Amino acid sequence: MKKFKISLSTLSVCLFVFLTSYQPVLAQEQSEYTENWQLLDPQKDGIYGVSAIRAYHELLKGKSPKKVIVAVIDSGVDTAHVDLKGEIWTNTDEIPGNNIDDDHNGYVDDVHGWNFLGGDDTSVVKASSELHRLYYKYNKRFADISSVDEVGKKDKADYEKWQELKEKRHEDSVENAKKYNKISSGIQRFRMLDKILQAHLGKDSIRLADLKNIDTNNDTLFAAKTIASRVLKQQGPDATLEGFIKEGQDYVDDLKSKLDSRNKNPNAARLKIVGDDPNDITDTDYGNNNVYGDFAMHATHVSGIISAVRNNHIGMNGIANNVLIMPVRTVPNGDERDKDVALAIRYAVDNGADIINMSFGKSYSPHKHWVDEAVEYAAKHDVLLVHAAGNDGTNIDSFPSYPSPIIQKHFLFFDWEKKAKNYITVGASNPTNKEGNLPAPFSNYGKKTVDLFAPGVNIYSTVPEDEYKALSGTSMATPVVVGVAALVLEYYPHLSAEKLKWVLMNSVTELGDLLVNLPGTEEKVRFSSLSRSGGIVNVYKALKLAGTL
Repeated sequence: MKKFKISLSTLSVCLFVFLTSYQPVLAQEQSEYTENWQLLDPQKDGIYGVSAIRAYHELLKGKSPKKVIVAVIDSGVDTAHVDLKGEIWTNTDEIPGNNIDDDHNGYVDDVHGWNFLGGDDTSVVKASSELHRLYYKYNKRFADISSVDEVGKKDKADYEKWQELKEKRHEDSVENAKKYNKISSGIQRFRMLDKILQAHLGKDSIRLADLKNIDTNNDTLFAAKTIASRVLKQQGPDATLEGFIKEGQDYVDDLKSKLDSRNKNPNAARLKIVGDDPNDITDTDYGNNNVYGDFAMHATHVSGIISAVRNNHIGMNGIANNVLIMPVRTVPNGDERDKDVALAIRYAVDNGADIINMSFGKSYSPHKHWVDEAVEYAAKHDVLLVHAAGNDGTNIDSFPSYPSPIIQKHFLFFDWEKKAKNYITVGASNPTNKEGNLPAPFSNYGKKTVDLFAPGVNIYSTVPEDEYKALSGTSMATPVVVGVAALVLEYYPHLSAEKLKWVLMNSVTELGDLLVNLPGTEEKVRFSSLSRSGGIVNVYKALKLAGTL
């Protein structure tokens, strides 16, 4: 499964592959992707946003909100970003820099959160996939065994699991090799295109505004202008062609790293940097208080969507206006560990989070029971969990992703499952249904497992060093829902996590029998068939419904 977290947006990856053949871009025009489009109203603006601007104007004037704490379990957060200043949670019971656990919560100097990827003076940035870790674990036992007949009854199930992992690992490696070759070729073409434009304009950095001044009959220059314009329209007003190429190169380098590390110990970096036993949930004395780190784009972007300072005439507006972001650094560039996720959820709950944003996921969960217990712990303490459905264009009713709201229980000789009532799974949507693409083509879906959809394509938000960028993914749709949930909770603080979920589910923008493309295909289906609620989250309607309770 593709990672939910992406430094290069899902659309950008698709564009790299698609544009290497110099074909027209199959995407909406830039006019549909205005900054803050996720805040617009379907009725008033003709855009399937969440109606936040309308809610502020018509429902919230003169009302006083309660402060809400949102934990962002993710990569690092740039807590000093100009549009997040004043929006970051502070542990007032901790004295900064004294190297003492003043509040006795088990975490030293956790002034603004905790980093479960940290060691003494550094942190894990790149990590392996869970698939590779599981394969490596079983391979040590079965590498020299050629047949199931050679293993005992107790080991038979594990051997068969290893064979399955071996086959899937091979498939992933072949797919990554194809991507590497395809996108590497595309990057080289874009470098040539960039040189042509730089030479013509006499500039080292090409922006969309620069291209508008090119008027030429030269076919090569015209083609370069056309392709660069289409790409930069997808990236936002401040994007540069050079930045786009760099992100593409980073993506390719990551693919190369995965291919090169196939036969290496996937736990080596963790052991060297963090030093804990990731297979022992009681080994909790690890991490540090560096919540920024070297991999902060994703979580900073997520945080801005939720609560970037509103109406300060800088950058963009978050959805909620009275939220404190609690950074809990857990997700590297690679698959997160079940142990870290479980402890991160518990950390957020114990330190006062009302809502937890989880824009990450993976296909395997060897210690799922630890995460299940943490989800139940959050439910017991009335904390809402909001999770990204994933970016594979897949029905996750049939192909589950983790973490999951389905909690597995065992007692004596009985096994059963129950679904957490404090858990929302989110798919991603476009601003319009042009060409049937209201559900984002990359978004996962599921009538049983996805609860609702939210804006998740070209969402413009904060990134490190006081900058902004448009990114796409269910990673972006999830904080939209979190922002909506936080805004409702600000004005109706009596709502329990379960009741808050009920409000969001029963106040969506209903689309009836609207025909859309099944994500990843051109097959027409009803939008209502893609999720349990059948609609797109709507804060205006949610606030009105909450007011009746």
